[in-house]
Amino acid sequence: MVFGLRGVRAPQGRVKLSAERQAYLDLVAWGVGTVEACRMVGVSRRTGHRWRFGRPSRAGREVSSPVRSESRSGRFLSVDERIVIADLWRAGRSVRSIAVELGRDPSTVSREVRRNAHPGSGDYRPHAAQARADARRARPKTGKLAVNPRLRQAVQDGLDRRWSPEQIVRRLRRDFPDQPGMHVTHETIYQALYVQGRGELRRELTRALRTGRAARRPRRPAGQRQPRFTAPMVMISDRPAEVDDRAVPGHWEGDLIIGKDNASAIGTLVERTTRYVLLTHLGQGRTAEHVRDALLTTIATLPTHLKRSLTWDQGAEMALHHQFSTAADMPVYFCDPHSPWQRGSNENTNGLLRQYFPKGTDLTTHSPEHLAAVAAELNGRPRKTLGWDTPAERLAKLLTETS
Repeated sequence: MVFGLRGVRAPQGRVKLSAERQAYLDLVAWGVGTVEACRMVGVSRRTGHRWRFGRPSRAGREVSSPVRSESRSGRFLSVDERIVIADLWRAGRSVRSIAVELGRDPSTVSREVRRNAHPGSGDYRPHAAQARADARRARPKTGKLAVNPRLRQAVQDGLDRRWSPEQIVRRLRRDFPDQPGMHVTHETIYQALYVQGRGELRRELTRALRTGRAARRPRRPAGQRQPRFTAPMVMISDRPAEVDDRAVPGHWEGDLIIGKDNASAIGTLVERTTRYVLLTHLGQGRTAEHVRDALLTTIATLPTHLKRSLTWDQGAEMALHHQFSTAADMPVYFCDPHSPWQRGSNENTNGLLRQYFPKGTDLTTHSPEHLAAVAAELNGRPRKTLGWDTPAERLAKLLTETS
């Protein structure tokens, strides 16, 4: 620190003393007292007090701060919000009630008071808190891995052993519980790998990550994501309640099982009430047109009262779902992303089918006749969920009762 008592003590204004003001706020944030920080920087105690706590009005209330905050997004607390926190905190309000007043998460208010309240008196001063926040937010900052070679080496060793960032973080906290300098978050590790120009970790270490990606894949918020298909999907939440209890037959779940190198597929349909299985021959084509035509051929073999609905995942093969629905007079409902349990019967059946069609094999070798034979064999298996009836027996019983 190169500051000292200035030879010329005439007022120099806010701009010329900006470096001294920043140095003073940094010293205070590091725990140096006001008097000592003023002496080190070379300003009067009155100036330092004004920089730290703002300019008081005649009524003794803080009205403004000489430290101007740059405009920033709403994810950061503003000086006005900090003034509200100070007023309500002084009035004895709880953290949760203050959070409701501001429309913020309670953890935001709790963290703000914990970091910036006076350790002795518990008094929270908004302008001082704003100054500390501005000082902490200065960018660019040197990353923790860049300034701590020991920590950086420990992280690199973990990545060399193909540990995930979370495993590295947890192990460091366990092995060095009393050394905060050896603690890091998994996000810091990811940024050191992915953010260009950081140079804190070797880029080739990204190959040790389980995804193997050398760059992050951008994720859009749910409200900004592009629609999956051109035609709007009808989600499973809009499916009739009668489908859930499996009391009414004719509601089907569908999916594809994929062959070697994603080059072949077989369509699978499972009736929810009877667990009856239909297999659809696709050969080497599983485009939306192939799947639409194959499903229409398969569904055409069913009586009308067994064509009530079809539930599918959001795979690209169902891009023409609206055309299938119109031609088959059968609505299609889509599961939520990453929710295979919403088609539980179909997922279970696909597992059974792998006994006949192992993963990594070419599914084009199976003819439509062979698929029909496999489906007949599976429909002839007694099922515990059906009271040891077979799906074929249950379906035959339904057809008899209907006729």
